[in-house]
Amino acid sequence: MDLLNTLVDKGLRRELPTREEALAVLATSDDDLLDVVAAAGKVRRQWFGRRVKLNYLVNLKSGLCPEDCSYCSQRLGSKAEILKYTWLKPDEASEAAAAGVAGGAKRVCLVASGRGPTDRDVDRVSKTIAAIKEQNEDVEVCACLGLLSEGQAERLRDAGADAYNHNLNTSEGTYGDITTTHTYADRVDTVQKAHAAGLSACSGLIAGMGESDEDLVDVVFALRELDPDSVPVNFLIPFEGTPLAKEWNLTPQRALRILAMVRFVCPDVEVRLAGGREVHLRTLQPLALHLVNSIFLGDYLTSEGQAGKADLEMITDAGFEVEGSDTTTLPAHRAGAAAAGCGSHGGGGCAPCGDTAEETAPETAGASGARPDLVAVRRRGAGTDLAPNA
Repeated sequence: MDLLNTLVDKGLRRELPTREEALAVLATSDDDLLDVVAAAGKVRRQWFGRRVKLNYLVNLKSGLCPEDCSYCSQRLGSKAEILKYTWLKPDEASEAAAAGVAGGAKRVCLVASGRGPTDRDVDRVSKTIAAIKEQNEDVEVCACLGLLSEGQAERLRDAGADAYNHNLNTSEGTYGDITTTHTYADRVDTVQKAHAAGLSACSGLIAGMGESDEDLVDVVFALRELDPDSVPVNFLIPFEGTPLAKEWNLTPQRALRILAMVRFVCPDVEVRLAGGREVHLRTLQPLALHLVNSIFLGDYLTSEGQAGKADLEMITDAGFEVEGSDTTTLPAHRAGAAAAGCGSHGGGGCAPCGDTAEETAPETAGASGARPDLVAVRRRGAGTDLAPNA
């Protein structure tokens, strides 16, 4: 297929595809799916070999968020029966993080619900980072605390944070349909603050919220423009008790096409398979490893993932290997720029990424594709007395 040959050539040169080419990937048929995966897999292997980076989430503060993000089980007015608790103490968070590190995680992601941290919250998280790094010197720590105020990114960096996550989630044009308590521009500003402070920026998307192919391409191109080092791709988990509980718009095949499009647009970026993979990719998860080079191990913030042992077996069985702490994740041309904290990775043709429905005939799972039985609320790990899944 000429399209795929062109996209592989561009990916190997770190050249940006056209919007039309990105849209064409999303429009390919199921008959062409394995060809699409194989083509994007060539780009993935060029920059990341067969390594898979493991990341582990620690939910520092769960529920009771004042923001109204429609996709979130922790949102204002959510009726989802999730765990709710206030800030974990540094030793509790360090203990939770240790489980992930023991399972092979190279990065620990510290997440807290809320609009954004107060200065006191930054102090709390700083102490938590110190506690984690005291036990695991080589582990990467990424903070995800919401919108940042002036100077907070610098304080987190000085405390030992390596990265900051703040997702764009969806396109600028549809953002107001998803959230009204803050703006798309607010999110862009926080990613830029992280960049400017010398933190490795992490920003991605949520697919499956009813967005169009054009929206997906818009957010991925916007992310490339922002140039984060890592791009998590989430697939909506339709929690009962949230406004998007009935949005079952994804098939496993469409999820793979979305991941392939992100890889083509963001060839040399850490593309991370994030929340919702078990719900929407299901038995096709191993194919996704040919597209992404990073996954979350075990459970998520408010939902349970598949067993950590199953994640590790899946990686091995698919012919991949877990990335060690002595290996630099990013290609050399990006890793040097990231270490310098410049937020620019070689000019002209580098790569970052993005989110969701369709202007051509929508390909939706429909009512028959809904799998609420796969949405499992987290009842173990951080904030509980039960052992975590790692």
